Amino acid sequence: MWRPPKRTSLLRSGLISGRATIPFVNDLIEPNLLHRIQQHAREWRVIVDKAFETESSVIAFGTRDETVSRDKHDVVLKVVKQPGDEWHSGEVLTAFNGSGFVRVYEHAPGAVLLQRLRPGNSLVDLSLNGRDEEATDILADVIQQTSSNESSMSSVELATSERESPEPRATIQHCPTVNDWAKSFDRYVVTGDEQIPMDLVMAGQRVYLDLCASQRRLILLHGDLQQYNVLFDSDRGWLAIDPKGVFGEIEYEIGAALRNPGEQPELFLSRSTTERRLRQFTSRLNLNYERTLAWGFAQAVLSAIWAVEDGFTIDATNPALRLAAIMRPMLRPD
Repeated sequence: MWRPPKRTSLLRSGLISGRATIPFVNDLIEPNLLHRIQQHAREWRVIVDKAFETESSVIAFGTRDETVSRDKHDVVLKVVKQPGDEWHSGEVLTAFNGSGFVRVYEHAPGAVLLQRLRPGNSLVDLSLNGRDEEATDILADVIQQTSSNESSMSSVELATSERESPEPRATIQHCPTVNDWAKSFDRYVVTGDEQIPMDLVMAGQRVYLDLCASQRRLILLHGDLQQYNVLFDSDRGWLAIDPKGVFGEIEYEIGAALRNPGEQPELFLSRSTTERRLRQFTSRLNLNYERTLAWGFAQAVLSAIWAVEDGFTIDATNPALRLAAIMRPMLRPD
């Protein structure tokens, strides 16, 4: 679910002084988080120029000293506030080995040092300016790159409805499967919450679990590959950032793009737009149309559940619920 970032400038506040060691200002940032930023900046030889805070992390821009060559290059230090979806994003990025992704230089649990992308504008700008078809094609190209890296793949054939553990989990210890994410449906049901119509929850859960049981090939997916998470670099082109990391079939990857850009949901809340996007993705990536559609519907319901789990109040105007209502009649009858 898209949320506007809280961009509190730490540089203007005096927290960042342009040095690897960051002065302590306890009324601006939680002490343990500040300590982690200082620690990683020192360990990774980062000279910070500016930084800002989002809801989930602190993003610091700067340069890195290379002790051997004495060269400097632009980097981004991202320190995640609390364990969650992006806590092991550096490990996930390393597994993709740069295929369609921003380069990672260093990583540790809750922190990652990245290549700085310039100019770094996001793909959402195209969608917001009347170029959504072009944005969809670009996103399909990025998905093709990120899914074609054989070192990150697991060609697991599911002979039964019980999933087998994908081989990359031997080296990527912290990635769930899409089946693991299905537990949110059960958690929501037992809470007795009534913000999401229960018939929609049950329909979404049924479709989601059916898809999980019938997956044919699991690969390592980004998990939230949508317009806000694709940035432009003048040297390398369009690149993905901020992976969650999840194992599933490639059709799953399309769902996040179908329910974005979140800041202007009217752009995607029409059946014609959804059908056009589905045709583009499935044609460019040679995907199963019905499965991609079904994943999109089930994920829209799941996205609404996650919003409730995150403490948000939602109603029938919620974009994810509205998209689910649009997509539900499009599903093939059982």
